[in-house]
Parts: sequence; C-alpha cells; structure tokens
Amino acid sequence: MNRMVLYYVRALTRNVWWGGLAMDWAFALMMVECGLIIHLLVYSWMTGITPVPTGPRVRRAMLDSAPATIQGDILELGAGWGSLAFPLARRYPHCRVHAYEYSPIPWLFCLLRQTLRPAPNLSLHRVNFHRASFHGAGLVFCYLCPKGMRALAPKMEAELRAGVLVISNSFDIPGWQPQTVRQATDQFETP
Repeated sequence: MNRMVLYYVRALTRNVWWGGLAMDWAFALMMVECGLIIHLLVYSWMTGITPVPTGPRVRRAMLDSAPATIQGDILELGAGWGSLAFPLARRYPHCRVHAYEYSPIPWLFCLLRQTLRPAPNLSLHRVNFHRASFHGAGLVFCYLCPKGMRALAPKMEAELRAGVLVISNSFDIPGWQPQTVRQATDQFETP
C-alpha cells in the first residue's frame, strides 16, 4: 500500500496548476480504497471466509462435472465475484441461475458486470441464502468454508429433491458421501 500511496503523491503533485486539487483527489481515492478494504475485512470476518474468485482451471473442472442438461434452477451459493455465475448463465441459457453473495463489494462487482454484459437468465441476490428456497433447484454449486458447509447441509437435505447434483469447490459437505472427487490442475490442486 505504501507504493500505491507514494505513486499517487508523486504523480499528482507535480508543478501544474491543478496540483493542490489532485492532492484532494488522491486523498479521497486513498480513503475509498481503505474503506473498501475495511469493508471486505468486516464481511470476511462475519461470513468466515474472504470472497475468493474461482480460478479458471477449477471453474473448468466444476463445469465439466455438471450434466449437459438441467431440469430446474441453478443455485450458486457464495457467488463472490461472479467467476462461476456468469459462465453458468452462458452454458445453461434455458435455466434460471440464482447467484447468492452476502458481501456487498463482490455483489456490487457482479451487479456492475451484469449491467455491462447482461446475462438475462442470471439473478444476483444479496441475501443470506439460508433464507432462500432451494425447492426448485436442479443443480447447486457452492464455494463456502467448512463452517458454511456444515450449516448448509441440513437445509439442502430438507429442501433439495432427490437426485439434485451438488458440486462443491474445495470443501466437503459433512455427513455426505461424494459420488466423485475431482482434482483440479491448479496450483493448489483443489479437490
């Protein structure tokens, strides 16, 4: 962060007529950045996990694990920055994709992305998905921490119909036996 601050100060305080005005803008920009970082930290503490995008290789492995056709809605729980929600909407244009993200900054990023390149079948929800209905789901994707997976298991057992495929990135669902476990070829060898 020090390099960024020094860069702003050096770049914006040269001897030009707007030098003082630029310092005001540089300070305002630094305050916005600090606010965004603090906001992300607070929501990361509240949810127990930071919003981490699904990497391209993991995303490919997850999409390859999904069936070609789906009956019902697709749920993405813990959508983060939308790195899986938007490809899901493109891959399944006949299905409604519901992407849930509780943290406001990643949700706003997804909203901006949806505004710039709309996916008509994608709905972005900034709510706790425990308050949403899973009854119409035909496929569920989730990227949640172990604590979140533990809390999610009873809801999925109560609301998902038999045969609905649940694809989880990195973390097991406690008490569930996976049909298959795929190892991604990313740097973390994500399961």
